Amino acid sequence: MGRQMGAMTRTALRAGAKLAKAASPKSSRKPKARKPVSPKPAGLRAGMAIGPAGAKRYYVYRPPDKAPAGKMALVVMLHGCGQDAHSFAASTRMNRLAAAAGMVVLYPEQDRLANVQGCWNWFDSRSGRAQREAASILAVVDQVCAAYPIDVQRIAVVGMSAGAGMAALLALVYPDRFAAVAMHSGVGPGLASSSATALAAMRGRSASIGKALPPVPKGSLPALLVIQGDKDTVVAPVNGGLAAMRWAATVSAKSSAPRVVQRGARYPATLTQWKLGKRVVATWAQVAGLGHAWSGGAAAQPYSDPAGPDASRMVLAFAQRAFAQRNSDAAVAARGV
Repeated sequence: MGRQMGAMTRTALRAGAKLAKAASPKSSRKPKARKPVSPKPAGLRAGMAIGPAGAKRYYVYRPPDKAPAGKMALVVMLHGCGQDAHSFAASTRMNRLAAAAGMVVLYPEQDRLANVQGCWNWFDSRSGRAQREAASILAVVDQVCAAYPIDVQRIAVVGMSAGAGMAALLALVYPDRFAAVAMHSGVGPGLASSSATALAAMRGRSASIGKALPPVPKGSLPALLVIQGDKDTVVAPVNGGLAAMRWAATVSAKSSAPRVVQRGARYPATLTQWKLGKRVVATWAQVAGLGHAWSGGAAAQPYSDPAGPDASRMVLAFAQRAFAQRNSDAAVAARGV
């Protein structure tokens, strides 16, 4: 038994190392990963929750000067490989925007014993590890919702790279718990089931590309925002449009004509939307010139490119529209229309 456990541990570590190596930027044109400077954003409170994958550490940011009776929206932020909760908070600067919007931000953190490079195991569905991690993240969300005045109808889940894959899996498995999901530089659900197939999917060569998403357990999927750089050498740019198209196909949503938007000297982005009637089901923003980095992120952080459009602002604006749509749906349902 001891030899078997040792072999399993070594296999898991090798798989994590392979994915982490693949997640290292190679292009010299865009910002390379730099060693984090141990940023400690102010206002983060630590916690721990127990789930099917074991104990998960997390950090919570709550806007100052908010009355306890006030119900607030929650944004769940899932970091990428080589990051942690603090560096992701520093890179995205989500807390500053959330403070202005009156939202709580939750940063679950992957344990290095679960993945040597701190990657979420979004891909390992064959063994069930991906599903257990998703359930454990949901346990974190539940604990935070019980401890803080959270409006459970206004929860969004956001992820970068491996975190994006896990965010999409969470929204797919628990669609009734999230009003919006945002994937930044990640692989959509159902395209990998092991470390080997994950590497193929990251390169845009998944054997499951032609397959539809699994049936949604309850109702329709939450609105999806995909942000993807066209110079990403870690996650092939084709993954962005693929994730949005497969998501939209679950309800046969129709795509709009792409349009290019640009703010000042920042990289331009091509936006494509899929709608079902007037409802936006999925939005794909392909950012020209962006590599494997958080668009518009802090300059001093790894996996961050300040020259891109501000992804954090895009995510919050998208989430707020999705929250409004969910509230409208609930009001219609209450009237029995």
